[in-house]
Amino acid sequence: MKMLGSLYFRLPIDSLNLNETKAIQRRKSHHRSKGPSEKESQEQEKVLQPLINVEPTFVGLEFRIKYVLLLLALYLGIGTLWFFLIKNQIYGKKTNGVIDAIYFCVVTMTSVGYGDLVPHSTLAKILSCIYAFTGVALVGLILSNAADYIAEKQGILLVKSMLKNEKFNTAEVLMDVETNRDKYKFLMTSLLLVVLIISGISFLILVEGMEFIDAFYCVCSTMTTLGYGDKSFSTQEGRMFAILWILSSTICLGQFFLYLAALYTEKRQRSLVKWVLNRKLTPSDLEAADMDHDEVVSAAEFILYKLKEMGKIFQDDVLLLMERFKDLDVDHSGTLTTDDLILS
Repeated sequence: MKMLGSLYFRLPIDSLNLNETKAIQRRKSHHRSKGPSEKESQEQEKVLQPLINVEPTFVGLEFRIKYVLLLLALYLGIGTLWFFLIKNQIYGKKTNGVIDAIYFCVVTMTSVGYGDLVPHSTLAKILSCIYAFTGVALVGLILSNAADYIAEKQGILLVKSMLKNEKFNTAEVLMDVETNRDKYKFLMTSLLLVVLIISGISFLILVEGMEFIDAFYCVCSTMTTLGYGDKSFSTQEGRMFAILWILSSTICLGQFFLYLAALYTEKRQRSLVKWVLNRKLTPSDLEAADMDHDEVVSAAEFILYKLKEMGKIFQDDVLLLMERFKDLDVDHSGTLTTDDLILS
């Protein structure tokens, strides 16, 4: 959209040539008044600008993830208190009252539902239903925020490490991170998923005393939230481990399939872009791209037409931006200046 911004400043197209000439003259006179030191500082600012723009985004994501974690802690705290107070109304194999209450909260909110602990009374069933519905919504909130936070953090760390070597261009590194965002998220999620599977199987074998096949079966049925119930965490140590493991593994698997779908969509989008750029133009294309109907297609008209064809922008977007441009162009010169901004 940065590219589009420069194009919209140059419309309407019927005054394009005259406006470009004026703009060039203004730029020339502006450059003559600048000293060497000022030019160097501007070049340095231009290189660092992409990193400056990324930092506020990361700070916003960091604030959101802290808010979500606080909400999760509050949610688990309330649920633990609920189910601890009615622990006698929950049947099944029990270990420790507090640990069992937290374990039941996690199993319920992630919809795993082993069946090793089940609500028996009317009150316990009603509370479980309320907790299950709100828990699914909270898990979705955690999914979206946690993944974005991790991806942005890794992207910024990558950029900062690249900046230590002057051979790398900051803008190019940031562009690569932005372009392959879904790819990096998918790779990180895949790695984390493998770690969670291995740790889950190892714990079930070493602590719960399961055979490898049973442990693998329990891990798969848990991560996919099937929760058959014939194999589950039955010891106090196992449920302490399961509180964190179930929550993180179910979320991770959901993100894995989400990013897999995003990669497939991105691949199709890139194929569409490649087809749009490589296909031969026809007279009908030129006619459609000629916005001012002067039988000549300018660079701005061509780019706008191709972006619309790629599905990057839509005609309604262009019209809205044109209206905004006309409102800002107080002197109706076809360009925006500081005077226009002051007067508007």
